Amino acid sequence: MNRLTLALFLCLSVCASSHAQVKTSRDRILFYTADWHGERFPDGRPKIPDSLLTRALDVSLEDVWDFLKGHKYNCQFEAGWQSLHPEKPFAGRALTAQYMPQRADMLKAITAEGKTEGRKSGNNSWPINELVEGDVYVADGYGKVIDGTLIGSNLGSGIAAHTRGIGGFVFDAGIRDAEENREIASLNGIYRAYDPSFIVDMTLTAINAPIRIGRASVLPGDLVLAKHDGVIFIPAVLAEEAIASAEFTKLQDTFNFELNKSGKNGAEFEGGWTEAKYKAFVQWIDTHPEKLKMPRSEFDTMVKDKHRD
Repeated sequence: MNRLTLALFLCLSVCASSHAQVKTSRDRILFYTADWHGERFPDGRPKIPDSLLTRALDVSLEDVWDFLKGHKYNCQFEAGWQSLHPEKPFAGRALTAQYMPQRADMLKAITAEGKTEGRKSGNNSWPINELVEGDVYVADGYGKVIDGTLIGSNLGSGIAAHTRGIGGFVFDAGIRDAEENREIASLNGIYRAYDPSFIVDMTLTAINAPIRIGRASVLPGDLVLAKHDGVIFIPAVLAEEAIASAEFTKLQDTFNFELNKSGKNGAEFEGGWTEAKYKAFVQWIDTHPEKLKMPRSEFDTMVKDKHRD
């Protein structure tokens, strides 16, 4: 083999190994999230600010849904879950995974790629090794529960270790070891159902690809907000605006509830937002500044925008 041939062989080898088929390339993630112009992770996922993960926990699914619906994002919510800790909502940035029914030729190719990349254990552990603090592991397991349990307690502890208790998992599939997973400190997640079986005839096919979770579409880097009644996937580019809008609506509702309770709202139990009512609302915020999660300047701007509406 002459030097030119050797150089070409080495170049092709490097190029082949750098274009993984299971893990979505950075360029492909940039393609799907082109509207995001903020910070990104090395893998290309949008890195929404940590502060939004905390703020998201205090808003309602309906208020976020209303905002997304108004921006023509109609397929971002899914319900019908079981939860490790129903009383504890969680939020984080989506790291997505897709699973499919297993077939021998496909598994052979995926296993060979994993070996080349130095990946360990079964491929249902591969996405866990990609997780970082604040991630939510979102997996499309096509609703399989029996023989479709994506994690037991060992992998559950791996999720907790990588996300450092900020984040969790959303599985359109099953889990096993539910009792032990509930005992793992700082682990939370929602899933279709529990079953004692282990994963059979099922294989990982993609990491950080666009996926479907029930009736919702999910992209890597989405802000995931999971609560007792369901989960909503917020596009990263709209995350800050969506949370601020939901916070503003919550403030309006809180003020309105007080008016209803005191009998000062007449028959306008959920509306009647006149200029006078907005003025009283602003005065109420002046006396309760602790209720603001957003900057005061942002609140004032939103009030002015509502006046224009």
